[in-house]
Amino acid sequence: MSDDEGKFDTILFAMAEQHPGGVPEMLATIAGFLNRKTDFFVGGEDCDWEKLVLKIFRNEANKAQEVARKKRQQREEEERRRQEVLRKKREEEEQSKTATITELTDEEAEQLQKELDAKKKKVSEPEPEPSSSGKDSEDKKAESDSEDIEPGDEGKLKPNRGNGCDLDNYKWTQTLQEIELRVPFDVKFTLKAKDVVVNIQRKTLKVGLKGHPPVIDGELHSEIKIEDSLWHLDKNTVVVTFEKINQMSWWERLVTTDPVINTRKINPESSKLSDLDGSTRSMVEKMMYDQRQKEMGLPTSDEQKKQEVLKKFMEQHPEMDFSKCKFN
Repeated sequence: MSDDEGKFDTILFAMAEQHPGGVPEMLATIAGFLNRKTDFFVGGEDCDWEKLVLKIFRNEANKAQEVARKKRQQREEEERRRQEVLRKKREEEEQSKTATITELTDEEAEQLQKELDAKKKKVSEPEPEPSSSGKDSEDKKAESDSEDIEPGDEGKLKPNRGNGCDLDNYKWTQTLQEIELRVPFDVKFTLKAKDVVVNIQRKTLKVGLKGHPPVIDGELHSEIKIEDSLWHLDKNTVVVTFEKINQMSWWERLVTTDPVINTRKINPESSKLSDLDGSTRSMVEKMMYDQRQKEMGLPTSDEQKKQEVLKKFMEQHPEMDFSKCKFN
């Protein structure tokens, strides 16, 4: 979208906020202005005005439908890739469970029999009285269960499958580029656009039913692009999508009043890296690689470079004694 297309957005947003009846009421205001202040309806041939309106609106509708189609394809592709990753993971787990049958030699068979006899003897012996060591082992197990929780992550929620959060009244998902929010309403009638309130601003968001307290009304985690924000009704669910301005970081919550999610547990496979420009993609891939290395207790890319430089220096200076040097 060019800058000229969006230069009146601020004025139009201000107008829209003054029309509680939604789009129909706003269009009626514009049509009334053209009737009272111009010869739009009578200045040409019969029905020329109607053809012009249809042409303009159909052109904009085609643009909107194309954007929605691309976003839908993107979500479907992300889901397909996620399912493929899960399928491969399940196959690997099944393969690891498959036992390999090998023929034992006489010596191996004799050793195996001794081990089985020893186990039988141990089972037949009476169990020792429980001691304080049992409690120690339980404590150690509890400590091992919480080893993956890093300092500062206590109390944070685990992200949902879409790298967002499932809350009582709504849920949201995210990629590095955009956010999708779904707000369901439990009503006994089919909702229409005029029944809901959706106000999207650069730093704030408001969603709710008219005449009722809003479900969401607060400051967003970060700024968004208003011109690329869309919302529609999926049955009785309001679906809002908007694009992040900062596409280099994950959101830890939708609005500042929400509970915080643990962004360390986010699955980056859900983000479509091919949509990023070259430099941004390289930086994100480096971040993902370093995160995986840390989880496995291995050096990051920067640490590997330092080790390579040090190794090269040591090879170039064999006369130097590095035995008493301590390296981090």
